[in-house]
Amino acid sequence: MKDKYGYVELARKAIKNYIKNKKRIDPPQKEGFKKRAGTFVSIKKDGQLRGCIGTIEPTKDSLGEEIIANAINASTRDPRFNQITEDELEDINISVDVLGPKEEVNDVSQLDPDKYGVIVKKSSRVGLLLPNLEGVDTVDRQIEIARKKAGIYPEEEYELKRFKVDRYEEE
Repeated sequence: MKDKYGYVELARKAIKNYIKNKKRIDPPQKEGFKKRAGTFVSIKKDGQLRGCIGTIEPTKDSLGEEIIANAINASTRDPRFNQITEDELEDINISVDVLGPKEEVNDVSQLDPDKYGVIVKKSSRVGLLLPNLEGVDTVDRQIEIARKKAGIYPEEEYELKRFKVDRYEEE
């Protein structure tokens, strides 16, 4: 989706400033940044995932603050990757997913990995997988990945929720 609000630009500025100066930028005070929502910031380099961190529910006072925090965390704290270096800043592509409301799922027929993200939950263990991800073509695969992220075994019962996202990408 075209980034009419500047969410990706904000994420890029936050990453660049933090990597270079170890400082957080201030969130914009303009329309589109004041609402609250969970967000995920994904970073790719040469088409490969390089970092992805997000929040299921909002943890900050505004969407701008949420994007800044998740952008910094995706570039410096994703445990699967080393921190983004200053030399990499021009080679990364960034996307920002703004999560919509969560909906209960009573049957897997209500899921579609291209249209909906999925949340799998068993007590305090929670796994989330965004929609429309490369290599995730079936509902079963989507649930399996989210379940594994949560540490939920296949034989355990769990809750399912779905959500839509608005994905903003660099052009």
